[in-house]
Amino acid sequence: MKKKFLATMLVAMLAFSVVGCGNTEKTTDDSTETKTTDADQEAADKVADLIDAIYVQDWTEDTEEQCKAAKEAWDALTEEQKELVEGEFADPDYFGADTGDASLDNPLNSDDIGENEILVVSFGTSFNESRTEDIGGIESAIAEAYPDYSVRRAFTSQIIINHIFARDGEQIDNVEQALDRAVENGVKNLVVQPTHLMQGAEYDAMVASVNEYADQFESVKIAEPLLGEVGETGTDINADKEAVAKSVTAEAVSTSGYESIEAAKEDGVAYVFMGHGTSHTAKVTYLQMQTQMQELGYDNVWIGTVEGEPEETACENIISDVKEAGYTKVVLRPLMVVAGDHANNDMAGSDEDSWVSQFKALGNFDSIDTQIQGLGRVEDVQQLYVQHISDVINK
Repeated sequence: MKKKFLATMLVAMLAFSVVGCGNTEKTTDDSTETKTTDADQEAADKVADLIDAIYVQDWTEDTEEQCKAAKEAWDALTEEQKELVEGEFADPDYFGADTGDASLDNPLNSDDIGENEILVVSFGTSFNESRTEDIGGIESAIAEAYPDYSVRRAFTSQIIINHIFARDGEQIDNVEQALDRAVENGVKNLVVQPTHLMQGAEYDAMVASVNEYADQFESVKIAEPLLGEVGETGTDINADKEAVAKSVTAEAVSTSGYESIEAAKEDGVAYVFMGHGTSHTAKVTYLQMQTQMQELGYDNVWIGTVEGEPEETACENIISDVKEAGYTKVVLRPLMVVAGDHANNDMAGSDEDSWVSQFKALGNFDSIDTQIQGLGRVEDVQQLYVQHISDVINK
């Protein structure tokens, strides 16, 4: 009996020893994990702060060094730490997203301009492929059409300029820098071609900046944005809107594999073009584009906007209209010069509030496809910009 008791006690002690050792080891591991996590988060937060500091619209003499510091701090992070980066504007995609090869893009910021310059002003995009194909496509078409002019680039978004420089080391001029470059190079005749869709807030700000430099050139001419004059009511249309409506619809129909808009309609396909939207009075332009589609007989085409301004263009209203019209297939495509953040995320992203997700959530459609292509890569659109320059030069 005594031997049995001692054996039982020995087993119990050994079991306690094993459990106790296990708990001690776990506590040590947990403690180590906590310390490592704190250090990781501290490093990630530092990078987030540096990104937020350059996510600004104003350029200062410190901006270039701030951009370099943010990239160096990001590169020093481990892959695990990079996933922890989150700030007011910062996230892992700021430096980590693959948007194409930046080296394929030409920033068009060299000197030796000559007396005649065409300055192509865009809002800009940090999506490298879109910048090359959409904005670069327009710039190349203009350069080919006007060999006696030097074509240069400017972006109106300093936030995007900083993003590109910090991530890829590519320097793009803002409007003021591009105008200073023109003055320093002795440009006499300046033509400014905005790639903006309409005469909205970005266009107004650009015009104001150019006008401040007007007395430093012999002549300054500003060409029309893509859709021409705004007009006053939702039914005001013009030749520019008609040309864009025809070309973008033809591209969408062809890309989706149909011979004509009529053939797509017969197969139950609705096309939804997503613009940005704006609170500016120019928002009536989106209603005008809808009117233009109807005037062309494109009954299965809708114009929507990310911002839902005008109200009729909000995603939920577009979905309701398409559903009520009885279409069973939907093709989403941006009504934007570049297929950048809005096209890739707001339109085609995986989040539940993206347009493709909202259409799918309804459960009424057999298919919802996306075409992530900006207007800038459509040849007819490129030639419309070329025509706008011709109009203003000859005028």
